[in-house]
Amino acid sequence: MRKVIAAFNMTLDGVCDHTTGIPSEDLHQHYADLLDHTGVILYGRTTYELMQFWKSVLQNPSGKKSIDDFAISIDKVPKLVFSTTLKDTNWKSAELSNRPLIEKVLELKHESGNDIAVGSRSLIVQLLNNNLIDELQICVHPIIEGKGLKLFDQITKRIFLKLIKTKTLSSGSTVFYYEPSQEEQPQK
Repeated sequence: MRKVIAAFNMTLDGVCDHTTGIPSEDLHQHYADLLDHTGVILYGRTTYELMQFWKSVLQNPSGKKSIDDFAISIDKVPKLVFSTTLKDTNWKSAELSNRPLIEKVLELKHESGNDIAVGSRSLIVQLLNNNLIDELQICVHPIIEGKGLKLFDQITKRIFLKLIKTKTLSSGSTVFYYEPSQEEQPQK
């Protein structure tokens, strides 16, 4: 069965606005490596539209290897977009989902192939609330933003996690790899 991997950036105080992180060569390489081993990435409309920036990098490379490599990786991976307002994805490696998120993810998990990545906050929250995330890869940037959209503010129940590994990037950002735990942690 394929794993569903939620991968996202946030500040130390949980803000996940795309402008608040610290871009670095190894951050781009981290996400390029993830995409190179992903069978499909799921996006909501807002994040998908932001990610279309990378199409322009493909047409006009930046000259920075990590950025250009990430553009190649994101172009290659199939993208499935969940939107009721988009009529066309305007990207040949992307398509609109013809089914609701939960139904489609359950179908995808039972297909063969590489893992399923989730790159939109709204989808991550919905999938966590439905126990459909197998792994969280949360990159925490060493910033306290103080305001902005919080990654986990719409979680409906307590979710216990088991830390499986960490990776520190040159910027000081740290990627935390977690699996949801079936066991409640002891109360203190």
